[in-house]
Amino acid sequence: MKSNQPLSTRTILLHWLTGLSFIATFAVGFYLVDLPRSPEKFELLNLHKSFGVAVFTVALIRVIWRFKEGPINSVATGPVWQNKAATLVHYTLLICTILMPISGIIMSVGGGHPVAFFSIELIAGGEKSEWLNSLGKSLHFYTSRVVMVALALHVVGALKHHFIDKDNTLTRMLRLKQIKETQHTTAQH
Repeated sequence: MKSNQPLSTRTILLHWLTGLSFIATFAVGFYLVDLPRSPEKFELLNLHKSFGVAVFTVALIRVIWRFKEGPINSVATGPVWQNKAATLVHYTLLICTILMPISGIIMSVGGGHPVAFFSIELIAGGEKSEWLNSLGKSLHFYTSRVVMVALALHVVGALKHHFIDKDNTLTRMLRLKQIKETQHTTAQH
């Protein structure tokens, strides 16, 4: 369904808050993977876990908001296959922003480590569970690969809409059109 309706402020805010916090968390995780065991690595790991809890919270709010508000209508008029691919990428990103933190929590709990949001312990450390730790590691690893591809496709798609299709998809998410229209109206008065 095609729509040029502006997106709600909450939709835009949750999109960018989820995306940017997810990317920051992902970057810290990607950086610390190859670090040797050291106090710096454990400090960054704790930061990564705290960011992951924040991402999970924001992403969960975003998913709940999406169910409440309904799907975002597309402004694109491209082929059906492109619209279906875009929908698949969007849902993949939504699922991954939930699954990545959950898999990290599973990995920590399975490793006998606590889960904390900065210094606030949310789940106490306990006994190790190899199968749970292994499940968490596998989910975290494979989901990270899926999210890299989905995020790249999402960015490329947004840029295609903006520079090739010249439609309102990206400007609507950035609120550029509304800002330009407001400036134009203000300048006329």
